[in-house]
Amino acid sequence: MSFIEVKPDSHFSIQNLPYGIFKHSSCATPKPGVAIGDYVVDLSSIHSAGLFDGPLLSSSDCFHQSNLNKFLELGRPAWKEARATLQKLLSAAEPTLQNNASLRQKSLLPMDEVEMLIPIAIGDYTDFFSSLHHAKNCGTIFRGPQNPINPNWFHLPIAYHGRASSIVITGTDIIRPKGQSHPTGDSPPYFGPSKKIDFELEMAAVIGPGNVLGKPIDVNNAADHIFGVVLMNDWSARDIQAWEYVPLGPFLGKSFGTTISPWIVTLEALEPFACDAPKQVPPPLPYLAEKISKNYDISLEVRVKPAGQDDSFIVTRSNFNHLYWTLTQQLAHHTVNGCNLRPGDLLGTGTISGPESESYGCLLELTWNGTKELSLGKTSRKFIEDGDEVIISGCCKGNGYNVGFGTCSGKILPSLP
Repeated sequence: MSFIEVKPDSHFSIQNLPYGIFKHSSCATPKPGVAIGDYVVDLSSIHSAGLFDGPLLSSSDCFHQSNLNKFLELGRPAWKEARATLQKLLSAAEPTLQNNASLRQKSLLPMDEVEMLIPIAIGDYTDFFSSLHHAKNCGTIFRGPQNPINPNWFHLPIAYHGRASSIVITGTDIIRPKGQSHPTGDSPPYFGPSKKIDFELEMAAVIGPGNVLGKPIDVNNAADHIFGVVLMNDWSARDIQAWEYVPLGPFLGKSFGTTISPWIVTLEALEPFACDAPKQVPPPLPYLAEKISKNYDISLEVRVKPAGQDDSFIVTRSNFNHLYWTLTQQLAHHTVNGCNLRPGDLLGTGTISGPESESYGCLLELTWNGTKELSLGKTSRKFIEDGDEVIISGCCKGNGYNVGFGTCSGKILPSLP
């Protein structure tokens, strides 16, 4: 238990302690922090007070940076040292911070008084396609049920290189993109605002130390290169995507905006919720064969708040454990050709869909590419309309505590003239 009150429904227990970057009115410089209850712990104040006294963090200035990359680069031993220190300092049985009124005032900031920023400098962003149910549904929609999934999908984690520059923090509005889409009859291709804006329920791994160019990461060591996980909405313009993706894959249909949540939940915090990954048939090639193949039991939910309405409506409930290819397999495959990953790189999972229709992770599946409508209270949708807001949340339920991610939200605004 923490000496800080943590409400029963809070995502941010002492068992969680997710990392983020915040800005407070008392200081214009962004700072690293962790969330607990309704507070943000200013890690720079804790470090300046000499309370990070372990061998890896006492002499490091990683908590005096405007992003978390320097901390990520230190690797898992430093991450564990930080977690142990913070859990001890915030414990109800530890007086060091609890009884220091001056330090408490400097280092414990009400969450509603801070602005959350993108927590990492993202050099590169890769998006995978790792949900079997999503792959099957998409293949059925576009190619028919006879052979919905290409044979290679079962042998390697499919991915494409995304656009890091258009990744934004939760609460950032997204402008409806313009682009080309399929022509009608003999007419030229349509050009104008996308008519099929969609959300994608995803999560993304945040890379830690990474690897040297030319040296792959072994799949059984890959977890040491994953700091933690965020929620992600990889917004998609389905009509633009459908016209452009042959033969090289997604481009303008994806690169206009990707939203992430502000708090990075560490793998250490997720470990109590580890579960077996699905059995893979055929067995993966040796470089993807894991001694322990695991996912995490993370309940995921998507709400849509239609334009002009006060209420939001649940449109899907899914779970991270539906992923066919694990985070560590994704990372190992990414580097098997020698590609170098760097601290702060982001690896998206791809849309996380479950086996039932209420667990589908995007409107493309939920409305079967617009052939049916999704009820939202007094209105309905086939795709996202201007003014609609999409809110993604995720949480692990422990015994009397939660390890949660907060929310990942964004609103679609009209296309520019």
